[in-house]
Amino acid sequence: MTDTNISPVARVVVGVDGSDSSLEALRYAERIAPLFDAAIEAVTAWEFPNLYYPIDGWSPEADAEKILTTSIRQAFTDSPPAGLITTIVPGSAAHALIERSKGADMLVLGSRGHGGFVGLLLGSVSTACAQHAHCPVLIVHPAEGPPETAPRQAITREEDARGVSRTPRVSTSRAGRPGRDAAR
Repeated sequence: MTDTNISPVARVVVGVDGSDSSLEALRYAERIAPLFDAAIEAVTAWEFPNLYYPIDGWSPEADAEKILTTSIRQAFTDSPPAGLITTIVPGSAAHALIERSKGADMLVLGSRGHGGFVGLLLGSVSTACAQHAHCPVLIVHPAEGPPETAPRQAITREEDARGVSRTPRVSTSRAGRPGRDAAR
């Protein structure tokens, strides 16, 4: 399904470019979307290259759709979350995600996409979105170390006297080290 209108439904928007980082962002969004009672909206943007010469049969939009479909399959092993919304939009990734963040409960991004500056902590898209998004932005960094020593994260809601807060709390602990949780 390709959607070009901003949905009135509670949404956790995820930027997807096919990178490992964006697959982790999709998986993380699956864990936090229920805290917001929100659907996940997976967004892939496409644009023509700067020096574009028409090639018969090639479509950047079709490539974007293939990237999105493949990424969802890889992230969720052929079992995507119920109510998953897929959106393919023309334009730069940063601009598209900033626009899709309007009315969203959260924007979830991988820390690095397919960009060329490998040593940077954040990519250009995640940096632009963190600065200009219309909702909170969560940037997912890769897990540290092998799986047995990687942080385990528990995501909970904090309640107040009026009910449930829509602000999730993320606690992290190292495997095998109970009692060392810290809010992020």
